[in-house]
Amino acid sequence: MKNFILGTAVTVMTGLIAGFIFYHSPSKLAEIQEPNVQEPPMEQPLYADEAVDYSLQNNEVNITFDKGKSWLTVPIEKENLFNGEYSGNQEKLMENSYVLTEKRTAFLYSEQDSIKILSSSDQGESWQESVVAEHYPPIRFRKINILNDHFGYVIISGDRTMSQEMSSVFLTHDGGNTWKEANHSNITRLVADGGFIDGQTGFLSFGILNPEQPELHVTQDGGASWSEAEIRIPKKYHKIFVIAETPFKEGNQLAMLVNQGPSGDYSGGKVKGKFLSRDGGKTWEFDGEVQSDE
Repeated sequence: MKNFILGTAVTVMTGLIAGFIFYHSPSKLAEIQEPNVQEPPMEQPLYADEAVDYSLQNNEVNITFDKGKSWLTVPIEKENLFNGEYSGNQEKLMENSYVLTEKRTAFLYSEQDSIKILSSSDQGESWQESVVAEHYPPIRFRKINILNDHFGYVIISGDRTMSQEMSSVFLTHDGGNTWKEANHSNITRLVADGGFIDGQTGFLSFGILNPEQPELHVTQDGGASWSEAEIRIPKKYHKIFVIAETPFKEGNQLAMLVNQGPSGDYSGGKVKGKFLSRDGGKTWEFDGEVQSDE
């Protein structure tokens, strides 16, 4: 009897010790099932909508020239592309703030208080940085275009107070290596649009806050002087077509669309007025209504 009790006690003690060791030892099963907590590798851009396109994935700027088969990282800080009073939604580059074609790539950006351009003419094999303006207030409107191997323009605005701001036009005649500021238009309304047809003829459109009529200024001497263009709007369309867009060449004349502004509701806000000029943009005659997406 005594031996039976002693044996039972030994068995119980052995079980308790084994249980203690089991519950206080690392579990082999737990080690196997423990998830991998390492950060997954960053995804690389995998697609492109066009043969020449860009991506802002991974907080960096990448470009492709072969519809996404290969990507090249642009040596620029992504945040610099959005610096300024207006910064867009930062999910895509701001419209007109860059040039991306098979022959030319250029990004307009602000770094501290300088306005700069990073450009490439060999699909990103080499890059050149040029300074447009050494000191400039935080920019709102920005637009860059390179028309050929020599001529290009930059239009920017800043220092806005209510419905007034300063605007500037910079031109290059050496492919973007150097930039020179054109004479000011002396108009302080908010810039709506602008651009150049060639090295001599350019336009600035003003008025984006409740405009009642378009205000377009033209230069025909490469920015040395500016004058207001005459836009002959039929009475039917007064206070309907109110913001001039950048004119463009159409055959042997110039054409321009004038939109309804942010609150236009004529024909559901889906039409614009088309105007034509035969004197280089000084005067404009109404040609007809066109759909907004044309």
